[in-house]
Amino acid sequence: MSQKSALITTLKRLLKQRGITYKEVASSLQLSEASVKRLFSKQDFSLQRLDDMCKLLDIEISDLSDEMLKAQSFTSELSVEQESFLVSDIRLLMLAQLLMDHWTCDQILQVYDFEALELVQYLASLDKLKIIDLYPNNRVKLKISRDFSWLKGGPIEMFFKQHVQSDFLNSHFNGPGEIRIFQTGLLSKASHAELSRKIKHLSLAFEDAQRSDEAVEFDDKYGTSMVIAMRPWKLAVFEQFRR
Repeated sequence: MSQKSALITTLKRLLKQRGITYKEVASSLQLSEASVKRLFSKQDFSLQRLDDMCKLLDIEISDLSDEMLKAQSFTSELSVEQESFLVSDIRLLMLAQLLMDHWTCDQILQVYDFEALELVQYLASLDKLKIIDLYPNNRVKLKISRDFSWLKGGPIEMFFKQHVQSDFLNSHFNGPGEIRIFQTGLLSKASHAELSRKIKHLSLAFEDAQRSDEAVEFDDKYGTSMVIAMRPWKLAVFEQFRR
């Protein structure tokens, strides 16, 4: 990735983190939303335009450069080949997910059926994938960026869709710590966009809670998953009667 591309990618990430939409960017720059989208897709930013964007974020261009350099030392996504390698060994994929959820190696050995030497071999594989840095005595440091995500439609997303989605939803969601909310109705494009923005903020709140809970005793925490979904949708069983 070129320095210019990396800088624009960092800019997009900061806008996303702050919940600033293309519409808000367009209003600030006195451009149309379509023009803003073209700027990002073509990466056609002048120095002045870049400075204007930084003012919207209340940062200096030097701050943007610093954020870019920080991000370059972390992994934001894997290749299709790397994800396929993870999926090919379920225990390796499980270990990667546990470490991403901030389990320690000692905790993993206590709870899961790994031999000590086997664990080291798996950790070495994750180190090669740049998911972790492996240090002596099985000390690990996550190498994934805050905006890390599995590839859309990639091997791991398809794996979770096939094996996890139905299992997760197979619940009445009326037990301790369980909640499910389903709503349907007619919304305008503006309302849909506003709710989408709030959902993204909720996702960031989940990540913030996970980081703040790293100091909490391991036995006082439990694995938690959250699914938030919204899309234009009609119930298929009803659609057969549509004119």
